[in-house]
Amino acid sequence: MSRETLRIETPRLILRPIAREDFDAWAVFMADEESARFIGGAQPRAAAWRGFLTMAGAWTIQGFSMFSVIEKASGCWIGRIGPWMPEGWPGTEVGWGLAREATGKGYATEAATAAIDWAFDQLGWIEVIHCIEPPNVNSAGVAARLGSRLLRQAALPPPFSDKVCDIWGQSREEWRARTR
Repeated sequence: MSRETLRIETPRLILRPIAREDFDAWAVFMADEESARFIGGAQPRAAAWRGFLTMAGAWTIQGFSMFSVIEKASGCWIGRIGPWMPEGWPGTEVGWGLAREATGKGYATEAATAAIDWAFDQLGWIEVIHCIEPPNVNSAGVAARLGSRLLRQAALPPPFSDKVCDIWGQSREEWRARTR
C-alpha cells in the first residue's frame, strides 16, 4: 500500500498520512497550551510548520510517521497518532496527541489500537512503547487501556534531554494475546 492510498478506518475515525490541508488545524492544536503541554509545549505557527514538515519528512525517509486523525462524523482533523521513532528515541513508539475538543471520547485508544496493529503488522515491530511525562495521567490512562505497562524511565534525546519520561509498552506477543 502506498503512502498516497494508505487509509486505516476505525468505527469513528480515519487515520491517514498527514497532508498539506491538515496544517491549519495542526497549527491551532500546537498553539493550544493544554493540547501541546506534554508534546513540547505551545508553539507559534512558524514553529508548528517545522514540526509538521518533520512528520511529513519521516513518512518520506522512514516510511512511517504519525497519522492524521480525522473524525468521520465531522470530517475534521482532530489530532495525530501513530508510529514515531526519531534518531536517539528510546524505542519504537506509538504516540498520540489530540485537539482539546477531541479528548475524553475514547478517540486516543481507538486510533492508537489501529496504529499499533499497523506498526506490528506492516512495520514488523516487535515492541511498542509510549513516552509519557509522569504528570500526564490522561496519557498514562490511555496506555493502560491499551494493555501497556510501565517499563522504565528514560530521557529523550536533545533538544528534549531535560525531559525524563515514563516508558510504557508491550511486546507484539503481549499485544496479540490481549486482542484475542
